[in-house]
Amino acid sequence: MDALTLSRIQFGSTIIYHFLFVPLTMGLGLMIAIMESAYVRSGNETYKRMAQFWGKLFLINFSLGVVTGIVQEFQFGMNWSAYSRFIGDVFGAPLAVEALLAFFLESTFLGIWIFGWDKLSKKVHLATIWLVVIAANLSAFWILVANAFMQNPVGYTIRNGRAEMTNFFALLGNPTLWEQFPHVFFGAIATGAFFVVGISAYHLIKKSKEHDFFQRSMRIGLIVALIGCIAVTLSGHLGGQHVVATQPMKMAAAENNWNSGSSAGLSVFAIGNPNDYKNSFEIKVPYLLSFMDSNSFTSKVEGINDLQAKAVKEYGPGNYIPPVFVLYWSFRFMVGVGMVLALISLAGLFLLYKKRLEDMKWFLWVLVASLFFPYIGNTFGWVLAEIGRQPWIVNGLMKTSDGVSTSVSAGTILFSLITFILLYGVLAVADGFLLFKYARLGAAASEAHVESKEEELVTAY
Repeated sequence: MDALTLSRIQFGSTIIYHFLFVPLTMGLGLMIAIMESAYVRSGNETYKRMAQFWGKLFLINFSLGVVTGIVQEFQFGMNWSAYSRFIGDVFGAPLAVEALLAFFLESTFLGIWIFGWDKLSKKVHLATIWLVVIAANLSAFWILVANAFMQNPVGYTIRNGRAEMTNFFALLGNPTLWEQFPHVFFGAIATGAFFVVGISAYHLIKKSKEHDFFQRSMRIGLIVALIGCIAVTLSGHLGGQHVVATQPMKMAAAENNWNSGSSAGLSVFAIGNPNDYKNSFEIKVPYLLSFMDSNSFTSKVEGINDLQAKAVKEYGPGNYIPPVFVLYWSFRFMVGVGMVLALISLAGLFLLYKKRLEDMKWFLWVLVASLFFPYIGNTFGWVLAEIGRQPWIVNGLMKTSDGVSTSVSAGTILFSLITFILLYGVLAVADGFLLFKYARLGAAASEAHVESKEEELVTAY
């Protein structure tokens, strides 16, 4: 494989791996803030112990997210130096704000939260975790400012063969940013909520002695999960309509829609034939695609073939069709996971209200499994967003093939790719082991374990 292909594989694998940690940091942090708020308001020590227990798992996840995020950014200067030279004046600003403001704010107040339980007043300590939550979401916001420019360039001009920023506030007002951020935010809320739900369900199955602890966690988790699922569905629908306007080829590929037409049906299942630029077999729901794209059952929907012809006319000869198979199934897995999680959270709340949840052991195991579903949905959503932009690295301005470094050999990239895979594999095992260990221990055992380790350290010292 050439340097371009290896660079794409390396960046894609790194960003997907990193994005396993980001939504949980955003969502679980909010869950912890809600729990500590309940403690400050009610004075109930159970909520304090809940915040501390879930906080331990939050810290394990946070540490891995930091490591993978730093490595990811190094690739801009190593594998993608041509891209960095072209777009650095625009792309660098939001990344700098993210690192210098949001990340340091998050890290600082997280440290104060960890060590301030017995040193700060309840309300001041509560403020620190809410600042952590705000900073974590600000961090994601600034990353999406940069990514939104790649999807929909605004606030720039081309000078001397480079994109230069002309209006910073245009970046902040980018419509694509305000389509992306709510979707990522609510997806993160669902991720954190189902993380709490899954682990709580495990302890309820095992008849944990801390029944009240995990029942309360379950209740909060299911409520937040349902809110997150409904909101991510609505934001996804509105975001999809925006993408139809700004990146029609992406949505046409995701819908496997080759030919333009009015009153278009939504493909439920299709077998495409890209060599003939058509589907050899498909099952459709009549009119639904037109309605999804524009809220009208009779509106015209542009197909891949017409969009390809337009792109050739505007940008010159070339293939402007992204991998249709990948986008088609990524879209369906993302939407399918979201619908399943919404139904699970709704059923869980109903059973909890009827006080029948703990009697249905099979459904509790479904809730345990649901812990992993948001990761699947988040990953396929990210694949859809990034691969759907191809062949552009900056939509309409620079092709991916033009952004790769010319001085880095394929052998060097292959070596670093293998090294990253091995290193990340070890870190993934360590992260999974620690999360499973402390999640399985439960709150009381986890507290006892930490106290014993602290005593060992004091004795050794």
